[in-house]
This record gives sequence, structure tokens and C-alpha cells, in this order.
Amino acid sequence: MSLRIEDYGLIGDCETAALVGRDGSIDWLCWPAFDSDPCFAALLGTNRNGRWLIAPVDEITNSSRRYWDNTLILETRFETATGDVALIDFMPPRGNASDVVRLVRGVRGTVKMKMQLVIRFGFGSDVPWVRRTEEGAILAICGQDMTVLRTPVKTRGEDLTTVADFEVKEGETIPFVLTYGASHLPVPKPINPAYALEETEEFWTSWCSHCTYDGENRNLVMRSLITLKALTYGPTGGIVAAPTASLPEKLGGAKNWDYRFCWLRDATFTLLALMNSGYTEEAAAWHNWLLRAAAGAPANMQIMYGIMGQRRLLEWEVGWLAGYEGAKPVRAGNAAHAQLQLDVYGELMDAFHQSRIAKLKLEHSTWELERAVLGHLAEVWDQPDHGIWERRGSGKHYVLSKVMAWVAFDRAVKTVEKFGFVAPVERWRTLRDRICRDVCEKGFDPGQNAFVESYGSQLLDASVLLLPAVGFLPASDPRVRGTITAIENHLMRDGFVLRHDPREAPDQQPTEGAFLACSLWLADAYVLTGEIGKAQALFERVVAVANDLGLLSEEFDPDAGRQTGNFPQALTHIALINTSHNLSDVKKPVEKPAVQRTK
Repeated sequence: MSLRIEDYGLIGDCETAALVGRDGSIDWLCWPAFDSDPCFAALLGTNRNGRWLIAPVDEITNSSRRYWDNTLILETRFETATGDVALIDFMPPRGNASDVVRLVRGVRGTVKMKMQLVIRFGFGSDVPWVRRTEEGAILAICGQDMTVLRTPVKTRGEDLTTVADFEVKEGETIPFVLTYGASHLPVPKPINPAYALEETEEFWTSWCSHCTYDGENRNLVMRSLITLKALTYGPTGGIVAAPTASLPEKLGGAKNWDYRFCWLRDATFTLLALMNSGYTEEAAAWHNWLLRAAAGAPANMQIMYGIMGQRRLLEWEVGWLAGYEGAKPVRAGNAAHAQLQLDVYGELMDAFHQSRIAKLKLEHSTWELERAVLGHLAEVWDQPDHGIWERRGSGKHYVLSKVMAWVAFDRAVKTVEKFGFVAPVERWRTLRDRICRDVCEKGFDPGQNAFVESYGSQLLDASVLLLPAVGFLPASDPRVRGTITAIENHLMRDGFVLRHDPREAPDQQPTEGAFLACSLWLADAYVLTGEIGKAQALFERVVAVANDLGLLSEEFDPDAGRQTGNFPQALTHIALINTSHNLSDVKKPVEKPAVQRTK
């Protein structure tokens, strides 16, 4: 059985990532890229579906783990009756090949260790052909994939796995290096593990030195920024929502989706998190990825794309995997890529507007794309869609979708006013005002004094917490305050925010946990309404459910006291960064930085 989601740590090389359990087992790794099939899929199945374990043979009396300061180098410490050992896991910055390096370092006494390597390509189903090279490396090949294990430890084959037993004494360091390569190419050359460790530490500490955030939550923000960097596909600048697939929103449930893709809905949040923290280079790379991904006919624009901008993300079920703690089906790909979600047009326009305010260098074709997008949006904004939460089934007139259509035209108007572009600005102003009236008339329920999920509904939705943040209405507006109060009354669960209204199915158990990004959006709303104490308390409540490494998933189940959903979740960490900035800004009465979401 897999560990709890929060029992995993993340390592990566900015092209893919692995999850390392506190027991010393790597249970998830997609190679060579985030969206490749995993060769370690025990996270969603059993050990027979692929894992790499290095751990003491004898009983572990105590264990702890930490990231080396300002890095993605993970150290797990095991204590036994005979001694202590440190397991240092990392992935060096991508060179000619991709490597996972595991260093077993003796700290005290002598510790008997075991190693088990179970490689299963093709989502944990394909057993490779394994042989030993003349140099003593273990070569595993299956179809297009190849891995090479190099270690001074004597290994042996056992039941279609590679295993080893060895001892490590105080002061010794024993390396294990697993390298990926395409099977039709020469075997990748070995690397020097000690040099790779120094290079990796230098890469991350140098990157972290550019952070400009100096608030009281710097350690939390830095860990979230490192996580966001680790979820970035370096060659293109695309940022995946999470490195995992099919971790359940509810333990044992069926809402299990593949998040190894890039969502447009996160665009502005991501840009602000990066730019406000000093990472303009990464922000520019993300902006350029957005521009390339959205290029083409606006009517064909999708809500998500692959890491290189791929458009066909066909969804299928991985029937041979048992699912995380039995949560089935296990899904790969994501059919939501074909949905109409009007909010992405607003996110795209807002992202480009914020980029200009921050003085990022934009390509000349950006404005041409924006005008084309607005021309299409003018024709479709009043259509039903599937909303920010990607509801399957019939579309609705979701309130946030209409608000984000308003944002698209509002940012276009502001861009013309500030930067002097030639455009039909009066037409855009008229459309902006029309959408505003439409939302206020049809998306507001006077009986609850609150904006609701969709036109004609009495159900609430946590996404409407974003209305003051995007500038649709000021936080002082009675309708905004009424909406916050209604959400407090109906969407709060054990101090966290649900994204869906439980009154939708009052006789059923909740279909998912509390949504952590939504909880932070409520904290942001509190900041805007001047309720700083409530904002700080809610922020601290969310931070408290992070694991011991500072990592957060998509959701939190208050009943089970566990993280749920894909992990670590970019949107949650982005929200944490932005809320930290908002709290720091309001506590320091200084001039706000230029990079603020337009209000």
C-alpha cells in the first residue's frame, strides 16, 4: 500500500519529477518528461508496478527528513539500533541525460541496508529486458526506454527485480545513480555523484538568491517558489499543475484526474507569484509559453495544453493499476482539454496586461493575438460553459466565467488607455459594461445577498471569492461582503473552504476535501476587506496542513486529517505565495510594487 500523500517529498530536474517516500522508496517517476509514462508507478498500484527502495534492513527506531537549505536536495535520516544513516536524493540539472542520484551516507555506527529496484515502463505494466554491461552497470531496456543503474554495490536479479544487500559505516558514502536514455541511442555516460551533488546545490542556491520577497513567511514562500520552479518544464517554460496523475480528490473516490499538463486558468496567478518574487525570467518564459500555446484560431483555444503546447490530451483508463488506496479508475490524459471554459480568455488577457505593467518584453504578435481573442470572445461570452472547475455534463452560465469575460475586455481597455494601442476600445467598453450588468442581474441572489455559482442557481461556489481580486467589484461593495458571509456560513468546513456547495447533495457525504487554494482566496478577500486578523488566521491554518517539507496538495480532508488530490499542487503553492505577498504588503505601509493584479 502507498504511503499517505503527505509522506512523500519531491525531487526533480525541471523536466520531470519524482516522489520519494519517507520510507526511502521512490514510488512515482515519469521519464523522460512530466507527461511521459511512469516507470515507477507504485503510487497508484503496488510495488510490482515499479519502485526504487533504499532503506535499513533492521527496525527503524526513528526517522526524519529535510531539504537542504534553499535546494531541492532531500535528505532522509534513519536511526537504527546499530547506527544512523542519511539517504540523500536529488536530480541534477538536466545535461545530456536525466539522472536520479541516491547517496547513502553513514552517520553513526554500521547500518545494514537493502536496495530493491523494480522498473516497469508503460504505467507500471512493461517488464524490461535487463543485462549487465561490461563495465558492470545494470541496463534495462523496453521499447523506446532505457535505464542504466551504476553503483559500486554488488547487485543481483531476483524475481524480475534488481536487489542488493550492503553495509554502510560512519563516514562512508555509497552512491547509486539511475540514468534514463532513449533505447536507440548509445548508453549514457556516467556522471560523478559527488560533483553532481555540488552542482545541484549550487544551481538551487543560486536560483533562490534572486528571490526579492523579504516578509515574515520567507521560508514558506521560498519552498513554494522552489516547488513551482521544479514543476516548470525548462525547455518550454510551461508549468504543470502537478507532477502526478489520478491521486483522488476524495480517498477511495472516482474523481481522479491527470494533472501533468499546463492550465491557462493559472496564468495570471502564476505570473504574479513569479514577478512579485523577483523571477522575471521565469515569468517571461511562462508568458512566451502562453503565447505559443494559444496561437492559432481563437475558437480553437483550449483550457490546457501539454508541456510543449500539445493539444490532444486524450483521456484513457489505466485498468491494470489498482489506484491510490483503491481509488479507481486510474486516468491518464484529460478529456477536459476539449471543454469550453470562458474564464481562460480573461486569464490570458490579464496575464498579458500584467506582463506589460511589469515591463516584460513581449513579442509584437501578442497584441494581434489579443485582438483576435477578443473578437471571438465578443461572439461567445454569453454561451454556457463548463466553468473553472471543469464540471462534466451540460454547460451552465457560470458566474466566474462571465466575470472573467469581463476581465478580458476590462484589461484590453486598460491596455489601450495605458499603452496607446489602436483598437475598437469603445466597443470593448460597451461589452465590458454589458457583461457587468448581466452578471449583477443574473448571477446575484438577493435572498442570500451573495453571488452564486451560476445564473438561476441558489448554490454558492468558492470561485466567486475572486470577484474583488480581479477588480469586478470593490471589496467594500455590500454584495461582495454578503458573498463572503454566505461562503463563511455554507462553504466552510472545519475552518477550510469547500469549492462546491454541500447543499447541492445534502444527503451525501462530501465528494472531496476542502480546496486549499480557495481557502487562501478567502484570506485574500479578508485582506481586501481589511480583516487582517482573519486573513492571517486562515493563512496559518492552511500552512499548518503542509507536510514536514512544506509541500501541499490540491485538497485537505479534515475528517481524515490528510492531504488529498494531486501533489504537490502548483495552484496551492501559487496561492500561498500570493497570499504571503498580500499579507506582507498590508502590514508594511509602503508603496506597492508595480506588479499587482489590476483592481
